[in-house]
Amino acid sequence: MIDVPHLVETHAQFAAVLRVTVPRAQIREVMGPGLAEVRAAIAAQGIAVVGPWFTHHLEMKPDVFDFEIGVPVATPIEAVGRVRPGELPAARVARTVYHGGYERLSEGWGELMAWIAGRGHTPRADLWECYLTAPEPGSDPAQYRTELNRPLSA
Repeated sequence: MIDVPHLVETHAQFAAVLRVTVPRAQIREVMGPGLAEVRAAIAAQGIAVVGPWFTHHLEMKPDVFDFEIGVPVATPIEAVGRVRPGELPAARVARTVYHGGYERLSEGWGELMAWIAGRGHTPRADLWECYLTAPEPGSDPAQYRTELNRPLSA
C-alpha cells in the first residue's frame, strides 16, 4: 500500500493556496471546485506551476478538516478572491508514496504513522499530501499515487 518510508529535508516552496475548513464528510464537495479556483488564479497571472497539487492539513481533528488546497508555483502569486500566496514549509519530513484509491488513504497514513512512532520520532501537527497522479474520468484508482509527508519535531 505504501513505499518504504524515508526521511527528507524539504525546502520552502512558493504556492498558491485556498484555505478551507469543513466537516470531514464534505471534503469531496470542496476539493474539485477549490482546486479549479486556485488553478484559475495561477493561469490568470501567468505564473508557472512547478509541481503536483497538494493539500496541506494544518491541524488534524477527527471531524473537521482545516487545510489548504495548493499548487506549487515558481514565483509568489498575488492574492485574488480566496486564493492567497502561501508555501509548503521547509521541514524534516517522513515521506512515502501511497498506492491506491482515496477511500483507503487513511490506512496509508496509519502505516506511515506507525513507521514514525517505531523509530522514536515525534510528528508535528501539520501534514501534506501531493497528488502525483490525479483522478481522470475512467481512470483506475489502483493507479493513483499520493505522496504523504509528515513533518517531524526537532
